[in-house]
Amino acid sequence: MTLHITGDETADQLLTDDPLALLIGMLLDQQVAMETAFAGPLKISERAGTLDAAAIAGFEPDAFAELFSATPAVHRFPGSMAARVQSLCTAVVEEWGGDASAIWRRDEPDGAEVLKRLKKLPGFGEQKAKIFLALLGKQYGYTGAGWREASAPYGEEGAFRSVADIVSPESLTKVREHKRAMKAKAKESS
Repeated sequence: MTLHITGDETADQLLTDDPLALLIGMLLDQQVAMETAFAGPLKISERAGTLDAAAIAGFEPDAFAELFSATPAVHRFPGSMAARVQSLCTAVVEEWGGDASAIWRRDEPDGAEVLKRLKKLPGFGEQKAKIFLALLGKQYGYTGAGWREASAPYGEEGAFRSVADIVSPESLTKVREHKRAMKAKAKESS
């Protein structure tokens, strides 16, 4: 299994190999293109010299924000997103012993439990947690009971709603079309 989200083989391989990279990519996936968000962990790793949760949590905040601001920036809001990544890494260290995958692996949790665990993380609301759970189930090998139901509607088979459904350039196009349609619909009803 190899993820194909960013269009950059090295960035996608890091997301595939490192659960913390995938979690950080999901956190960064707001107000920037998905490819930019999920390429962020590689930039962080290259600039910080590590993608270890404890090391990132312990990074001097201003220096970490500077690392986010270097060109090309990790995110369009480098200061606030750097702080969010550090908060996320702190939670991974304190709650999960520095192992991001423990969120969906420790004690063999079902989908509802993983969703609950994700929603407790800094920066993960209901929608982001459901999308990430769908990504785990559809592409990352998570098989906990009820994950499709817990991640609904993102876990739906054959849907093209989110990053969980991106496996090729064609599926990326379909996800973008879905998002545009949802934005247009939201604009109409406001």
